[in-house]
Amino acid sequence: MPRTEKQFEEIREIRKEQIKDVALAIICEEGVQRTSISKIAERAGISKGLLYNYYESKEELIKEIMFDGIDRITEVFDPNHDGVLTRDEAIYFINGLFDMLRSNLRYWRLYFTVMLQPSVMEIIRDKLLEKLDPYTKTIMSYYISNGSDNPIADTRLVLAALDGLCFNYVLDPRHFPLEDIKKRFYKFI
Repeated sequence: MPRTEKQFEEIREIRKEQIKDVALAIICEEGVQRTSISKIAERAGISKGLLYNYYESKEELIKEIMFDGIDRITEVFDPNHDGVLTRDEAIYFINGLFDMLRSNLRYWRLYFTVMLQPSVMEIIRDKLLEKLDPYTKTIMSYYISNGSDNPIADTRLVLAALDGLCFNYVLDPRHFPLEDIKKRFYKFI
């Protein structure tokens, strides 16, 4: 019996996830620059030509991995999607972010690798800023509505602190007191 269009699409999505998982593993082991389409294809057990049927380039693959992760992060931000952030929603976001940090360390290694390498960051910069802008504005509105005398600085401070916490956890997950820090971080929101 021939496969349906839906079955072909499901197979395609499963294969794309496999390719992304393999790429993420290799990037974490060898770095972005030393990871090649050939290595990804070989470890995924597919031909290089078939991999190009899924992704036009390594850069496109990295972009998809990065934005998949960012989409997961933004899903826990403002859960009722009303554009207004409450303190409870901010705490929910922090809990969700730290849960993702704990459960997918390889993604976060890629995230910081991309963020810290200007040539690699250039691949996603414009789309990333466009995608995150509404969330940054929502955080700023939160600080405005809570009487901040400098909502821009408060927004940047919280975002920088979250980046720093995540980065430090990635560097030493076994010794980083994530739960204790998370509870202390609630005081800043």
